[in-house]
Amino acid sequence: MNRAARVLVGLTAALLLALGWSAASGALGISPWGLLSGQADPLSVQVWWQLRLPRLLLGVAVGAMLAGSGAAMQGLFRNPLADPTLLGLASGAGLFVAVWIVLFQDSGAGSLYGQFAAGFLGALCVCLIVFGIAKRQGGGSAAVMTLLLAGLAINTLAGAGGGVLAFIASDEQLRQLSLWGMGTLTNALWRTTALALVLIAIALWLLMRSARELDLLQLGESTAHAAGLDAARLKRRVVVATSLGVGLCVALTGVIGFLGLLVPHCLRLWLGPGHRLLLPASMLGGALLLVVADTLARTVAAPAEIPVGLLTSLLGGPYFLYLLMRRNRAC
Repeated sequence: MNRAARVLVGLTAALLLALGWSAASGALGISPWGLLSGQADPLSVQVWWQLRLPRLLLGVAVGAMLAGSGAAMQGLFRNPLADPTLLGLASGAGLFVAVWIVLFQDSGAGSLYGQFAAGFLGALCVCLIVFGIAKRQGGGSAAVMTLLLAGLAINTLAGAGGGVLAFIASDEQLRQLSLWGMGTLTNALWRTTALALVLIAIALWLLMRSARELDLLQLGESTAHAAGLDAARLKRRVVVATSLGVGLCVALTGVIGFLGLLVPHCLRLWLGPGHRLLLPASMLGGALLLVVADTLARTVAAPAEIPVGLLTSLLGGPYFLYLLMRRNRAC
């Protein structure tokens, strides 16, 4: 078994163990063996099928999407600090979803599909803005700093827009926006999770199709073009897949920050820059981290629940500061 296979098998085994632990943990303890043998009581079976299983599946899908899109964007921008949260994609999607919740849901025009579409459009708009800035800047450290500043500006504008919406929202909408904005998997129901799993799977497939082209792009656009790479088509594919996936994740779970930075950056240092291994490893690692974080969020303060986005931010924030300090020392 080669190194790539060992890494993927190890991450898969760790994810399965985390899923087993998560399935058994919570305010109501559920024995996986009891479920498998048919000896579990009816309440445990109902909680498992109606609440815990869709939550686990959504956690796997969202974690894989956020980390996979982070790895793809780092390869596309050719810098290790690219991330859907830092570049403003999650904030843009969140703002569009908040507009939909406040302005359209009460009128009867709101629906699950409208919320999904709002998240996708928000992420796509921000992604196009960021790409326009990146194209004008070219490459180098100045371009990286410009992208980070653009992400900061977009996050600030989205925060201001969210504040205006919170001001005009009703009490019920305000509570919904507040809980959703901190990142949570509590809205994982079968009617939402099933559709999200299908669409996120399509987005992940589009990213996996881009692995070889992303490797070529690391040589520079001119060299990659000479090798037969259609860089424009690659960018369109990654932009659409990332916008679709991140928009859906934000529409369902709110903003869960730093997964797209933390997981692929750590794995890139360990596995190297090859995306044919880095992309699937990042997807497995993101799913593993989010399942573990969500299990801790459900159990640390049980029966209360900590928003999982707070836990990922507590992990990712210090790590991002560490990356910036190490980058400054290297300059």
